[in-house]
Amino acid sequence: MKVIIINGPNLNLIGLREPHLYGKIKFEDFLSKIRNKYEKLKIHYFQSNIEGELINKIHEVGFSYDYIIINAGGYSHTSVAISDAISSVETPCIEVHITHPSSREDYRHISIISKSCTSSVSGFGLNSYDLALYSISISN
Repeated sequence: MKVIIINGPNLNLIGLREPHLYGKIKFEDFLSKIRNKYEKLKIHYFQSNIEGELINKIHEVGFSYDYIIINAGGYSHTSVAISDAISSVETPCIEVHITHPSSREDYRHISIISKSCTSSVSGFGLNSYDLALYSISISN
């Protein structure tokens, strides 16, 4: 089963950026752990700070992968274009957030992309990705 994790802006700084919110583990190290844990899933990874590159990746994999896990970062709250890209493809998409957006600034309380995703996981740190992968692994 092919799964891709797509991370948006500033998530390349996980492990360095605001460790009190995002933790001290670099995403690449975490990625290695979850790839080992979910050996039956072929987990791909893509990160970009550029909205158009995220949209292009969704279009590229959205008809050939089994699942997309997306943390669009700040674009979750602003990007109609990413929401439209998710709606335009066949691959189911799970929205993930490391923090719990509803417990943060008011502008983070509404996710524009949520309506296009099949489900969401938030507030469990990097384990939010793990929980999304676990749900995929038991559903098939």
